[in-house]
Amino acid sequence: MTAPKAPGAAPHLIGSKAQAIQTGRTRLLTVALVFAVCFIVLAGRLVELTVIREPGKTLAFVAAAPTKSTAGRADILDRNGILLATNLMTASLYADARVVPDSARAAQRLIRVLPGLSPATVRERLATGRAFVWLKRNLTPSQQRSVNDLGIPGLHFRDEQRRLYPHGALESHVLGFTDVDGNGISGIEKFFDRALRDRGPQGRALQLSLDARVQHVLRDEVMAAMTRFRAAGAAGLVMKANNGEILALISLPDFDPNHPTAAPALSRFNRATKGVYELGSVFKVLTVAMALDSGATKLRGGYDATKPIRVAGFSIRDSHAKKRWLSVPEILIYSSNIGAAKMAMDVGRDGQRNYLDRFGLLRRPSLELPEVGAPISPARWGDLSTMTAAYGHGLAVSPIQFASAFGAMVNGGVLMPATLIKRQPGERALGVQVISARTSNHMRRLLRAVVEKGTGRKAQAPGYLVGGKTGTAEKPGVGGYRRNALISSFVAAFPMTKPKYVVYLLLDEPRGDAGTLGEGGAGYTAAPLVGRVIKRIGPILGVRPVDDTAAHVRRAMAMRLYSRKQVSRKRTSAVN
Repeated sequence: MTAPKAPGAAPHLIGSKAQAIQTGRTRLLTVALVFAVCFIVLAGRLVELTVIREPGKTLAFVAAAPTKSTAGRADILDRNGILLATNLMTASLYADARVVPDSARAAQRLIRVLPGLSPATVRERLATGRAFVWLKRNLTPSQQRSVNDLGIPGLHFRDEQRRLYPHGALESHVLGFTDVDGNGISGIEKFFDRALRDRGPQGRALQLSLDARVQHVLRDEVMAAMTRFRAAGAAGLVMKANNGEILALISLPDFDPNHPTAAPALSRFNRATKGVYELGSVFKVLTVAMALDSGATKLRGGYDATKPIRVAGFSIRDSHAKKRWLSVPEILIYSSNIGAAKMAMDVGRDGQRNYLDRFGLLRRPSLELPEVGAPISPARWGDLSTMTAAYGHGLAVSPIQFASAFGAMVNGGVLMPATLIKRQPGERALGVQVISARTSNHMRRLLRAVVEKGTGRKAQAPGYLVGGKTGTAEKPGVGGYRRNALISSFVAAFPMTKPKYVVYLLLDEPRGDAGTLGEGGAGYTAAPLVGRVIKRIGPILGVRPVDDTAAHVRRAMAMRLYSRKQVSRKRTSAVN
């Protein structure tokens, strides 16, 4: 029934009809609320599938290309979508030993078609009488067919997934490998083990910052140099200067992650991230930068490098001695140990340690690998340690650590954390300002001058405006340093008008040949290697060559060396 209403008014329901309508409205609102909550949950899950977090890291997954493998561990891709790791369905052989008719005869027949098996192990397992014993995991299709053809009762197959690395050894130290049960054992596979397992069923793929093309060039060139100079090992990397993304990272000797146990244990050691070394004169880049940034000296400053420094029973001398006063640019260009040591003393012990800590060289670096080495610094940091650290002795760091610090010297002074994960569009890389932009601008010009006029001349790559620094250090051993065992390295950036990429290459104990007049130092071995790498990767990375002699380029890179009269001759606290 309806209540009386005024002419033209809307009807107003009362009684049971009104109650029914109100109940219906309540139910509709409840259903709508439930749908809204479900939508929010699904949206949240979608975000989780796209971006998940490991402790301290943001890990981005992207949609994988359709493959037969939509379960198990997630695929791993390079920055351009090239497949680096995936899963392959395989058959694994097991036996119900209770029904194998003649275990000794069956073992003998199996060994003929699967010669890699141990005869004693197979006989022992088939004789156990157990309902389930593994015989061989991950058979090839031809092996499976051969076992089937034997027709032995009690032999069965179980479908499993095998981790496959299509490029073999190319990215071995970055990717790492898994065990037969799919557990991450090293590299990215171990660091993101849980995440790779969680993403697999949704068919998502982990995208790295690596560029497989740059990785190939780097490995190819460094392998050739290592062979030529009969080096014990080598390491190298290419990094984006402005956001820390690693485009290539190698350590030699390496291994095939498809068959990791086939290689010696030393091949699985990552020299680029786990190894720590006294790197020699590349550290002078940092010494000059901290001295300029702190105001301890100026570009027109200079130091007396006429004779060696004698301190605490040791003698510090120059390998390329000029035996005169040197301006600050000349100290870097001619790689003067004496000048760098005196410059460090002006910065001071505490100042030097403060800067090195800012540069990230006194603590273990952050990187998405379990194989990351901690630096080794002097137990007692006195005057001698201050002087020797200025030119890269007494302080051992990893190549990845030093490359990150060097990036800050040329990118405007911002230390960017190195990463193996491709940054997503719009994602801001968080860095720390460690030197001023003005100091960084000075360093770019100085480093270009080293390649044009100094010890790095053989690193030239015409058109790419390479700047960098050599580093040759004797390796420590029992009773002192080993004069014939060198760490030779070169650190570079290009193009120096606006550096985009950092390249760092290291050769462990290279030996000179006729082409280097028997010299194994960095200027003869590592410097030309960097030049060859840059010539090949420049076009891949889309860096357009420029005319090195163009007036605007010369102006942008101009660096005055200053005459002896123009040098500000400053007394230092160094002990002669």
